[in-house]
Amino acid sequence: MKSKEPVFHIVKRDDLPLYKVIGIRLIAILLALAVCSLVTILVTKLNPLDVFRAVIKGAFGSTRKTWVTMQNTSVLLLIALAVTPAFKMRFWNVGGEGQVLIGAWAAAACMINLTGKVPEWFLIVAMSVTSIFCGAVWAAIPAFFKAKWNTNDTLFTLMMNYIATQLVACFAIVWENPKGSGTIGIINNATEFGWIHIGNKYLLPILVALVMTIVTYIYLNYTKHGYEIAVVGESERTARYIGIKVDRVMIRTLLLSGGVCGLVGLILVAGVNHTLTTTLAGGRGFTAVMVSWMSHFNPFTMILTSFLLVFLNRGASEIATSFSLNTSFSDILTGIIIFFIIGCEFFIRYSISFRSSARAKEG
Repeated sequence: MKSKEPVFHIVKRDDLPLYKVIGIRLIAILLALAVCSLVTILVTKLNPLDVFRAVIKGAFGSTRKTWVTMQNTSVLLLIALAVTPAFKMRFWNVGGEGQVLIGAWAAAACMINLTGKVPEWFLIVAMSVTSIFCGAVWAAIPAFFKAKWNTNDTLFTLMMNYIATQLVACFAIVWENPKGSGTIGIINNATEFGWIHIGNKYLLPILVALVMTIVTYIYLNYTKHGYEIAVVGESERTARYIGIKVDRVMIRTLLLSGGVCGLVGLILVAGVNHTLTTTLAGGRGFTAVMVSWMSHFNPFTMILTSFLLVFLNRGASEIATSFSLNTSFSDILTGIIIFFIIGCEFFIRYSISFRSSARAKEG
């Protein structure tokens, strides 16, 4: 009996021109906004235009809100840049959250224990070195086990997040201020000793993110290390065949990835929050995975992706506040938009090919 050919099948596309990629993404966003409008009308009876105005107000409603949006975008971008070299190598580092927390813990330890004992410039140097070092080591541990015994990188890095969280929770009690509060409070609030500000309190992560974006792009595309990362990501067997030491590349790349996450921890403690909590990273270590993947590991595209996700998050919070709605509704709108944005990647990478009508009749 003659087997029937499927009515359609999925075909992997060649790389699309940039204008088509942009067009597909714009269509996805427009469709997402249309669905959000429909959901808003059906569920809340509110005018969708008022809801969308609230989203914009949440991100850019005042000078302070604009600076906070840019600051949050920069922090998310930095974590995405940190995990990207590992992802490009096909090492699934989902431990960015823990690596940021460990870097923040190291910075807080220096601020609490060295204040009044060393000059401020020495404290800042010590904070920087220890934060980067601790973040790098935290990432290198799963890399070492992966290189030597082929452990599961996803599970290992994920479990390291929980260890980092509990470590920070433990020291939040050890360093609690005032005693009995269960929190560290603002570190050096009276003297601001060890606080790092450039211009204003929002500017530091923005400047660091811009520099790191350029550095990461050059590193991945125009250096020997970047070439080795790409080859290992394509095929470890090919990499070994042409003489690349895969184990060394793996550990070196995770040291770099964790070191940048540790730097983010330093920025959060010394430049943004001035305290240490288990929620300091705010889930951005996991969101950064989506940023990196959606941007196809392109550092400059990550700027737009990071901004979009932060913009939606800030806007969703404003919706809940302005209309006295449950925060779950704003999360629903955010989820709808993200669903369409992620879904459009399918049409960028693949096309649906239908069999011709003539062949259909034969079937």
